[in-house]
Amino acid sequence: MAALTEWKVPPSAQPRAEDYSYDLERALSSVVGLHSIVPSDAFTADTLGLERAGNGVLIDKGLVLTIGYLITEAETVWLHFGDGRVVQGHALGFDQETGFGLVQALARLDLPSLALGRSSDTRVGEPVVVGGAGGRKRSVAARIAAKQEFAGYWEYVLDEAIFTTPAHPNWGGTALIGASGDLLGVGSLQMQQAPERGRPGGDLNMIVPIDLLKPILDDMLKTGRANRPQRPWLGLYATEIEDKIVVVGLARGAPAQKAGLKTGDVVLSVGGAEVSDLAGLYRRIWSRGAAGVEVPLTVYRDGRTFEQTVVSSDRNRFFKAPSLH
Repeated sequence: MAALTEWKVPPSAQPRAEDYSYDLERALSSVVGLHSIVPSDAFTADTLGLERAGNGVLIDKGLVLTIGYLITEAETVWLHFGDGRVVQGHALGFDQETGFGLVQALARLDLPSLALGRSSDTRVGEPVVVGGAGGRKRSVAARIAAKQEFAGYWEYVLDEAIFTTPAHPNWGGTALIGASGDLLGVGSLQMQQAPERGRPGGDLNMIVPIDLLKPILDDMLKTGRANRPQRPWLGLYATEIEDKIVVVGLARGAPAQKAGLKTGDVVLSVGGAEVSDLAGLYRRIWSRGAAGVEVPLTVYRDGRTFEQTVVSSDRNRFFKAPSLH
């Protein structure tokens, strides 16, 4: 794979130390590179790849917070530092609802950690830094462009995600650093925003707010997952097309595939309640109960409408457990 040091953010987009009241270099030194290797028979190997690279941020001694898809089912995790050191890490856990992942470094790290801020206090328009591993040259001086609901095609919803612009080119696991030099969130995706009502279009980063970590952090440290009932999961990938929910893919061996759903199916309702957007679909499924509950769907396919019940599952049961090497 390409070395993590072979690129940099354009100088015009880099943060400048004199623009911030906190020690920018110190804050950015808390952001590390992350490289994981996943076995070829892992459930997520086809969709997320066998090698994944991104960023993580040190939030305590040896404890690195990242975006979970970088370490899901990882058998080996490496942490890369600005001074050239590489340290092995252990994937502690991944929370499906928020998307956060935790890695424990397996060697001493003489680096500062970032304090957890309050993402709920952020305001649209305020300046932030989206920090990547490698310091200022791999970080972006950005602003908060929006705070709004986000629904992902993989059965994922955030009530209020944070969107920043300009986008960081290596966004996965980046640190959203606020005006006080604290951590406000972790980078998850890059998206395109269409121009509307005088607002310019362009690339955005979607950031998972740090406030979502605080209630589950202790649980994740103890058991690798949040101590709450797991949501029912169907294993379907869906998108919105003209106010219709269309199935565009199915996870292999997952409940939706086993029940006979097919790519191209249109999901009209859940339990008799109509759905017209992804967030509404997922929330209606989750309202049925915990993982394992039956989910009755009304489906349109090839000119006919029919009822199909899917017996949901816990998505975690399909994943390989992290192993310590």
